[in-house]
Amino acid sequence: MSSLMGPTGAGKSTFIDVATKQDGRTVGKSLTSYTKDIRSVRYTHPDGNRPEIVLVDTPGFDDTERSDTQILGMVSHWLEKTYKKRILLTGIIYLHRITDNRMTGSIYKNLRMFASMCGDDAVRNTILATTMWKDDPSGRYSLREEALRSKYWKPLIDHGSETARFRRTFESAWEVIDHILKRGPTCLLVQEETVRLQRKLCETQAGITLYNLLQKSLAEHKERVRKFLEEAESYGDPGQAREWKMEYDRVQETLRTTFDQIHQLKIPIGRRILLFFSFKRSHARAVTV
Repeated sequence: MSSLMGPTGAGKSTFIDVATKQDGRTVGKSLTSYTKDIRSVRYTHPDGNRPEIVLVDTPGFDDTERSDTQILGMVSHWLEKTYKKRILLTGIIYLHRITDNRMTGSIYKNLRMFASMCGDDAVRNTILATTMWKDDPSGRYSLREEALRSKYWKPLIDHGSETARFRRTFESAWEVIDHILKRGPTCLLVQEETVRLQRKLCETQAGITLYNLLQKSLAEHKERVRKFLEEAESYGDPGQAREWKMEYDRVQETLRTTFDQIHQLKIPIGRRILLFFSFKRSHARAVTV
């Protein structure tokens, strides 16, 4: 069983559809996130001499309908259930659009969450695959790929991850999958933490990483609110003031949602002290990107 992870729109559903010859019947066509739940698809290996392969599609952390804490809870709960059933992942395929000309905050958040869930053991069973390749006469896509390898993906590659290109063909998809099948089963850090160490989700490395990311986001949103108020006071135009008010309300709603998520992930001080003095440690270690 192999799991596909990555930002919304990176091509996870497309990869599965191409690999299983579903002709795009389940690929999202709008800006709304297509993968709302975790979806698994069985398919016989093309060479016909191997057991069925299970590909698992997971939602990204920039989902249009669910909060990041909900996504983390959904994915970690599924990983916990499979681990308790003694079902281990053969590997993880992390997808990234090569058409993205920069590493946005949302894309970087997905990468950080992915690394914190995997840990240094499971990243050895990871393929970092770029998607949406087109003709590249100028070489700009190749330069972006090299930037990913040398900077953003370097900590993962240093721990054993490999890279690949998915060119939206059946052969290309199975070339990536076959790289995964060469490895043995692996346990993700978040599985070890929630099952063996019996930690709450907010106490896992993934939960702590998301908490820190949300704290940073909260500070940025507060600064935006402050600037909006300053700008609104300087405008005498009623029409412009209404536009600023609408934007202000939108940011305030984002601020409220972010604060609610932080509250859910906060570890009580007594529990933090207990964890500090606990002798239980995970075998795997988090990877910082």
